[in-house]
Amino acid sequence: MAFVVAVAQRKGGAGKSTVAATLATTLALAGRRVALLDTDPQRTLSHWHQARQDQSAAAALHFEAPSGWRIPATLGRVAAENEVVVLDTPPHADTDSRIAIRAADLVLVPLQPSPADLWAMEATLEQAAAERRPVALLLNRVPPSGRLREEIAAELARRKLPLLEPTLGNRTAFATAFGQGLGVAEAAPRGTAAAEARALAQAIENLAGK
Repeated sequence: MAFVVAVAQRKGGAGKSTVAATLATTLALAGRRVALLDTDPQRTLSHWHQARQDQSAAAALHFEAPSGWRIPATLGRVAAENEVVVLDTPPHADTDSRIAIRAADLVLVPLQPSPADLWAMEATLEQAAAERRPVALLLNRVPPSGRLREEIAAELARRKLPLLEPTLGNRTAFATAFGQGLGVAEAAPRGTAAAEARALAQAIENLAGK
């Protein structure tokens, strides 16, 4: 069975869909059989996948956009056929979000280094705890300088929350690749952003024991 990663964050604008696409495409490039599921009603990843159809650089991955009662059946099917399943979840605590988190082997919570993201993640952590699912926090859109990153990381450490060592910087390469229907490791494989994406993928594989 596949290792299932639900990318979840209560706050909109935290980069959840970009993180899901980045992780899925980087793992696919590394040779993993990957499924990417869009369970967010905003369907951001569905638009991304539509753009992806015209990209010759795109690695092979399975994509679906189930909702409601279709999520468990779809997840069960693709988990049997792939090594990793990445789910993009709704940015609020609705039924689809609970279903995705309940099915996850890991809840990946992206947050920008800001107090607003720190406060907003509480609902996601509570939801994961209610479903008894392990979590990992990812600092996303990290600026190149400033004390806020260190302050947020220190607060997470004080609370003994599981923060991943890799971070994703506030780099235009992520947004540019996403707009093309690609992951950054596909669009600009030699760049710093791609190196960050590969470090994230490796961290997730380490947690999966792969």
